[in-house]
Amino acid sequence: MAEPGVQSVERALDLLEALEPGLPLGVSDIARRAGLPTGTAHRLLATLVARGYVRRDAGRRYAPGPAALRLADHAQRELAALARPHLARLVDRVGETANLAILEGAHMVYVAQAPSPHTLRIFAAVGRRVPVHSTAVGKAVLAAMPPRERARVVEQLDLTPPTPAAVSGPAELESALERVSAEGYALDDEEQEAGVRCVGAVVPRPGLYAAVSVSGPSERFTLEAARSAAPLVREAAEALAEDL
Repeated sequence: MAEPGVQSVERALDLLEALEPGLPLGVSDIARRAGLPTGTAHRLLATLVARGYVRRDAGRRYAPGPAALRLADHAQRELAALARPHLARLVDRVGETANLAILEGAHMVYVAQAPSPHTLRIFAAVGRRVPVHSTAVGKAVLAAMPPRERARVVEQLDLTPPTPAAVSGPAELESALERVSAEGYALDDEEQEAGVRCVGAVVPRPGLYAAVSVSGPSERFTLEAARSAAPLVREAAEALAEDL
């Protein structure tokens, strides 16, 4: 039987998880997101500010502090290191570039990659940010999120389609996410970039919004090939979750 948590620690973590980089929030908004009384949130935030895990700006709004960002950087490096063997095996099995991306705000950020052996290949630089709604990694993560968390991300989106194939409104996005949930994987069928096709699957680990994908030139990585690769991508994502 799991031991009960320490309430103050759990509440402090709830507050940290309610914060978003680049989007400072007032204490009432943070308390609402964390499901805590405003007074409790205010006292805990004061301690987190003193330790550097939260910063407070001149408008008395709060955002992740340097200590939290340092921990996040360490965690991201560890995640990338754990993912690389799985991505390499995926390249061996599919023949196209394999990627790992994590959610940051309303974007996915690539944190690890194993390149295709082909001369003509897709390259997404580590650190590159892409919209969630027009990418396989993004749609895979959105479809797996609890409705409340998903709504919070979607409300930040600019749904201007990067290409004619991308979703162009909330209703179309919701329909696409329902399809992802039903099929267990997501497709980017030239939605983010013309001539590029990608298939992605979420890493099924609570609290981690990350996805594994395989991408290639659409002429070679056909829609049939992408759908055939989907079970292998899911297998790699599940294996990474087990390692975590």
